[in-house]
Amino acid sequence: MSTPTYIYKIVPVSSGLPDPIPESLPVSELDKKDNFIHLSTAAQLPGTLDRFFPDHEQVHILRIAYKNVEKDIKWENSKGTAPGGVGEEGIFPHLHNGLRLGCNEIESVATWKKDPDWASAVNKAKDINWFIY
Repeated sequence: MSTPTYIYKIVPVSSGLPDPIPESLPVSELDKKDNFIHLSTAAQLPGTLDRFFPDHEQVHILRIAYKNVEKDIKWENSKGTAPGGVGEEGIFPHLHNGLRLGCNEIESVATWKKDPDWASAVNKAKDINWFIY
């Protein structure tokens, strides 16, 4: 499969998002524990939202130009314990760069509302061409 144009990071609205975005955002507990930043492709984002953010009404979606982080991406299973190929089922992009994600990596930010579900939010983002593989 071809490499993505963009990859995405989900941040709960409750975590806050500084404006302007600094060089390095605070890291989630999961990212800290695993020592890499969990990201998703456009195809994976709906499943990630449903699995890890079902109780959130709003999230920030950080869009990252893949070419800007490609050298620091490892394609692995969700736990980072088994490598895989780009776009393979169950294989996710993980950012291994010292847990740094900020203004130099993030191309744009959108706030999505679960209305009535995450699939609707994804479809709205597709309609305006913000959500791209």
